[in-house]
Amino acid sequence: MRFFSPLAVIAAVGLSVSAPAYAHPKLVSSTPAANASVSAPSRITLTFSEGLMPKLSGAEIVMTGMPGMPNHRMAVTGFKTSVEGDKTLVLTLGKPLMAGSYQVAWHVVSTDTHRIQGNLAFTVK
Repeated sequence: MRFFSPLAVIAAVGLSVSAPAYAHPKLVSSTPAANASVSAPSRITLTFSEGLMPKLSGAEIVMTGMPGMPNHRMAVTGFKTSVEGDKTLVLTLGKPLMAGSYQVAWHVVSTDTHRIQGNLAFTVK
C-alpha cells in the first residue's frame, strides 16, 4: 500500500485547479464602423468590453492614402479624447474631417491594467 504525504496531496490538488483566466479588453464596436464610408463625423467612438482607465487611454487620427503624399497625423483643432460610460473612448473633433481615408491608432488600458492597441480605418466621402 502506498501512502502520500499531505504536502503531495495539496500540491496535486493545487495543480488540478486551474487559475482564473484574465481577459483583455476587446473592441466591441465603433462609430464610424471599421472600413465604413461616412459623411464627415464630428466624433469617433470606440466601445470596449471592459472599463477603461481614461488617463492611460488615447488615440491619434492619421489621414492615409492621399496620392503623392505620405500619411500624416491630423492637426485637428479641438481634438480631445475622453471616456464616457466607463467603456467608451470618445475622440471629439473640433471640425469635421475632410474627404479622404483615415486610420485611428488607439491604445487603451482596462481597469484591470491590461493594455491593448489597435487600428480602425474608415473613409470620409
